Amino acid sequence: MKEDKPQEKKTPGRLYGWLDKRTGLTGLMHASLDEPIPGGARLAYVFGSGLLFIFISQIITGLCLALYYVPSAETAHTSVAYITKQVAAGAFLRSLHYYGSSAMIIVLALHFLQTFLYGSFKGRRELLWMSGALLSLLVLAMGFTGYLLPWDQKAYFATAVGTNIVGEVPFIGEWLTKLLRGGDTLGTLTLSRFYLAHVFLIPGAIFLFIGAHIVLFRKAGPAGPINEDPVNPKLPPEGFYPRQVLMDMAFALLLMIGLGVLAYFHPVELGPVANPADTQFLPRPEWYYLPMFEWLKFWEGPKVVFAIVVVPGILALLFFLLPFLDRKLERRPWRRPIPLLGVAIVLVGAVFLGMKSHLDDAHDPTIAAQIALQDQQAKEYSKAPFQPYVESPGGSVAGLASSGPVNPLISQGKGVFEANGCSGCHGANGTGTPAAPSLVGITSKFPAAQLTALLHNPNAKMRAGNMPAVDLSASDMSALLSYLGALGTSAANVPATHKVAQLGPVPPTKESAVMGGGTSHEAEAGGGAASAEVAAGQQMFQAHACFACHGQAGAGTARVPPMGGLIAKASDQQLVALLHNPNAKMRAGGMSPLAATPQEVSSLIAYLRTLGTASAAPKQNEPATAATPEQSTTDESNATAAAAPPAAAPSSAPAAAAMQSHAAANTPASGGRAIFVANGCAACHGVNAQGTHFAPSLIGISQKFPPAQLTALLRHPTKKMRDGGMPTVAINDAQMQQLIAYLSSLGTAAPAASAQAASSSHGAPSTAAGAAPAAKAARPISAAPLSADALRGKTLFQHYSCESCHGVGGLQGTVAAPGLAGTASILPAPMLENLLRHHSKQMQKGGMPLTNLNAQDMKAIVAYIRSMPSTGAEQ
Repeated sequence: MKEDKPQEKKTPGRLYGWLDKRTGLTGLMHASLDEPIPGGARLAYVFGSGLLFIFISQIITGLCLALYYVPSAETAHTSVAYITKQVAAGAFLRSLHYYGSSAMIIVLALHFLQTFLYGSFKGRRELLWMSGALLSLLVLAMGFTGYLLPWDQKAYFATAVGTNIVGEVPFIGEWLTKLLRGGDTLGTLTLSRFYLAHVFLIPGAIFLFIGAHIVLFRKAGPAGPINEDPVNPKLPPEGFYPRQVLMDMAFALLLMIGLGVLAYFHPVELGPVANPADTQFLPRPEWYYLPMFEWLKFWEGPKVVFAIVVVPGILALLFFLLPFLDRKLERRPWRRPIPLLGVAIVLVGAVFLGMKSHLDDAHDPTIAAQIALQDQQAKEYSKAPFQPYVESPGGSVAGLASSGPVNPLISQGKGVFEANGCSGCHGANGTGTPAAPSLVGITSKFPAAQLTALLHNPNAKMRAGNMPAVDLSASDMSALLSYLGALGTSAANVPATHKVAQLGPVPPTKESAVMGGGTSHEAEAGGGAASAEVAAGQQMFQAHACFACHGQAGAGTARVPPMGGLIAKASDQQLVALLHNPNAKMRAGGMSPLAATPQEVSSLIAYLRTLGTASAAPKQNEPATAATPEQSTTDESNATAAAAPPAAAPSSAPAAAAMQSHAAANTPASGGRAIFVANGCAACHGVNAQGTHFAPSLIGISQKFPPAQLTALLRHPTKKMRDGGMPTVAINDAQMQQLIAYLSSLGTAAPAASAQAASSSHGAPSTAAGAAPAAKAARPISAAPLSADALRGKTLFQHYSCESCHGVGGLQGTVAAPGLAGTASILPAPMLENLLRHHSKQMQKGGMPLTNLNAQDMKAIVAYIRSMPSTGAEQ
């Protein structure tokens, strides 16, 4: 018989043989799967493999998220919103990644507990334990660095608290904080550093130590059950495959199912974009950092070093050195009472602190209400439609873009929304802040007529939340409602249109002819002179920051009605009298006397007349009716109150003459005034030290404090002064003598000063009547064309939504923040930059967001602020 030919191997077997000869695949599989486990497979051993599975899952989901994420303070939040709201399964992937981080902490804790209770770190496994301890710190670092990346409210403020805690480390704390943040504040540099650490540095270190951990584990071998000898195992071994492999795969499947169910039925919410100006937000860290957060509440002052460095440092050291402290080969936990008691105290303490933090928040009504509001805002933002973000084609500054043609009515409504300070409370896009609710979808809740009525006459709940009445013309109200209806959609992403009064011919009047020194006929013949007079009056209106209360072009604000036709019903003589001597109602509203020459007053009134003429027409759908004598009297009072500028110097002629004489004199007091302005004192205390809502009046200060005591207070402010934002005055002795001489020359405030020295509600400084002479009378200055730096600064000012608090152009202010003209604009450039980079306590209390700009952008912002119109005081 012929011998049968051997059957040829099938193709898959041939391919495997080819790979095995070149890679040693069979040997590698035997080394991996035939690992002997003393005592056999057990469910207690699944946590190590479960950790590896979760880490791989985090890498995969993280790579998917990184495809869309942009690590920039301008675009990070928008890119996460795009992932959540637009990308297919984006919300599911982000939720898997989010819940996976918490699952990794839980499984890591279970793995360490199993290893500790089984005594698996004993028997020449010290390096194995220490590599695992280092891996646990890297996992916590992954959670910390990833928390900031969404750049929403919760992420921003929790990271701010975390980096502040790092700053408490002695000697190197400030350096560590700057290293983490990339500067003094959180911004794009912080995001880029956290992103680099979260995506590259920490995962790379984790891969490295996972490899080292596996090598050390295979070298030492599994320790086996608690009754096994960790050095010389005696129990019969069982291979890793198949039973332990099946148990590990079953555990990984359970983890996958659990994470999938959570991600699908409870997707992670994304809160509103980070708003550093929000002073009401209560930051709370993730649950695994909550015990540390609560722990720090028990420590204050210098003792906080023990809470941040000493106690955690000791616990970390004991954690790393556990194999050297528990050296006996005894593995049964009941035979190791001291280590077991120590671990139990730490675990119970951590659980107690975490639960206490939750209970404290729940039992405090104010905190509970604020946290509930924050959760509601996050839910509303998550449900709101996606708002795209595109780069501006005109420069490096980005902004939101509408996906369709610009609706001029919506654009006008956005201008009304911003000009009336609505964005200061409701947010730049109407998405809400802790101060006021979201307005997205408001038009679907209230019909137009009902919403208009609510804006004109807020209900009790709205008034309790400091909502003012919105007094607008019918056309402006219609535009505002159009903008409110577009909120939450791409149609609202349009540039705001702000009305600018067009200067027209001035109607000649008998009073203006008399005050101007000419006749009506001369006024008619001199149209060019009239235009120049109106332009001078407009400059005066801006220079004295009248717009801070009365709005741009006298259009009115939430607290002061538009001038409109009221100006036309008051004669020039009545206006002159009330500008020089405001009535009680005007003084109660913060109006102070105007000190100006007759020519300047004439120019101002000429400009006001153009506003009165432009707005004298009746509102849309309202019939024009004749005013009764009583209405006329009331309207004249209101008109003069609306027309009067809020900032002025002393009114009397002797006082003005004294000011000029005093400014001309070369005295220590005149040098002291220059020091007063140069050191920024005028920005808080007023141009003439008359006081503002930032700081009290200094008039008569020398009568309360002798020179020596006043000097000591300036060099070493009290706690009350420091809490109010008062810095240490760092000048030499000669300069201090000049400053004291100037403060002493201010004299005593007039009896009515207390009622008149207050600034406007938007921060425009005002001067009380009878105030002591200053260096020279405040004169309006012409607004020079903006330089290239100032133009760029204006763009940045608008881009960073500074106008949402400081008003259009930063000039007029809103209920949220003061105007900058005549206050910040008079500061020297170095001092202004220092304030923007290192905020005073007063600025922090007011919610001023942290400023993280490069040198070029900071120079531009400073140039723009200093270009704002101001009085003629020294700068």
